[in-house]
Amino acid sequence: MCILKENDTIGLISCSNGLDHNMKDRIDELISLLSSMKINVIKSKALYKNIDGSTTNGKFRANELMSLYNNKDIKAIFDLSGGDLCNEVLDYLDYEKIISSQKPFIGYSDLTVILNALYSRTRFVNYNYQLRNLIREDSKNQIKYFKKIFLLDEDIINQINYKFIKGNYMEGILIGGNIRCFLKLAGTNYIPSFENKILFLEALSGDVNKISTFIAQYKQIGAFSKINGIILGTFTELDEKYNNNYIENLFLEKLKDYNIPIARTYDLGHSANSKLIPIGKNITLR
Repeated sequence: MCILKENDTIGLISCSNGLDHNMKDRIDELISLLSSMKINVIKSKALYKNIDGSTTNGKFRANELMSLYNNKDIKAIFDLSGGDLCNEVLDYLDYEKIISSQKPFIGYSDLTVILNALYSRTRFVNYNYQLRNLIREDSKNQIKYFKKIFLLDEDIINQINYKFIKGNYMEGILIGGNIRCFLKLAGTNYIPSFENKILFLEALSGDVNKISTFIAQYKQIGAFSKINGIILGTFTELDEKYNNNYIENLFLEKLKDYNIPIARTYDLGHSANSKLIPIGKNITLR
């Protein structure tokens, strides 16, 4: 079943840091592009920052998100933001109404927080992906990819190139996303169980010390003793500074006492050519 079809309407919102107003021309370009694909757009009042440069408060953003869920014309919700403020909205969402709406939420980076909280509370599948990739450096390929995945229902996992760096098989329900942002859920009732899951991890920023301390925290909350596998996406800062094997060797060393299959892909993360991955879906890699 396709996520979208021609003449469907989607909602655009920023549940994390609001977009700068100087991005308006680019967002208008994105909307025009979507229109050329016969996709209609409704913009949330929480898309941009306030006039003074601040982000609207968490309750306002949550109410705006719920208005998109409650709008029967909207078939999917795309979050265009990232940053730090996503966890402010969680306590204000009506998860029963979200379940009733049965529409997917799509975002990445700090939206890892909402994606995994939604899985924890609804058990529905949502998607780690940034719609603004359609107007970034790899626009031509991203447009083709978007049409295949969202409009033609091609298999998501088959579109992702990966290699095993430990083991050769993993199967489980996918959780995770940005390595730092997921940890905001630690100690809350929004964090998914790690039991029999595949944990996807990626990062934009983070030197070796930051990534190492995040790995230590995942150990301390019991993640690595319960999961069925790890998918490592791009770790932009480290990948740019060192060779491609650096992050792989770091995880292999830090997790040498765990018998966990680990796969690596450069198709998931913060880069302009990053693809989509389903949070809350049972997947198999072999």
